[in-house]
Amino acid sequence: MGSACLLLALASTASHALDSEQKRGKALLQSLCSRCHAIGPTGASPHPDAPPFRTFGDSKLYDEDFAQRLQNGLSTIHKDMPSFQFDRPDAEAVVNYLKAIQVRSRR
Repeated sequence: MGSACLLLALASTASHALDSEQKRGKALLQSLCSRCHAIGPTGASPHPDAPPFRTFGDSKLYDEDFAQRLQNGLSTIHKDMPSFQFDRPDAEAVVNYLKAIQVRSRR
């Protein structure tokens, strides 16, 4: 029984472990976006109109243009959100981190 609990705990921890690229993506989002957005797998966004990044969903993150839009300069019509631009490695790191934290809908 004890070994089964230990294995379950280890598997649970491993599924939330981030690789080095994802950690870099998280750090970038922490420095640029966390003032308004919840950037992790839990928690509310500090700004009421800013969606938590874990809710972006596969349709946005697996869109081949999303990483390119990050490189071209992401801007929005929201007056509070600054425009910013990532280089290719940083855009890929951000997208990989975002994919790792997405909340999957239960069916």
